[in-house]
Amino acid sequence: MNIQKHDLHHEFPEYTDEIRTLKMNNNHFAKIFKQYHELDHEVIRIEEGVENTSDDYLEELKKQRLHYKDELFLMIKKYQATKA
Repeated sequence: MNIQKHDLHHEFPEYTDEIRTLKMNNNHFAKIFKQYHELDHEVIRIEEGVENTSDDYLEELKKQRLHYKDELFLMIKKYQATKA
């Protein structure tokens, strides 16, 4: 089984500097980033078969991960707009 990587640096390689800066300087971003990372790790463990759970639970985790990713992306874009 080929597990896709969904960590932010993989998802948004063009925003590496912004992600690093926001993690260090924006507490809200850092908190959501941490939650996203932990959720992503749990999804990967389930997909790899390390943890067993229902498909519904896995889908719920994936939806939550997508919500966090969208929120983080908006913060990245907002930060980028202030830099321009």
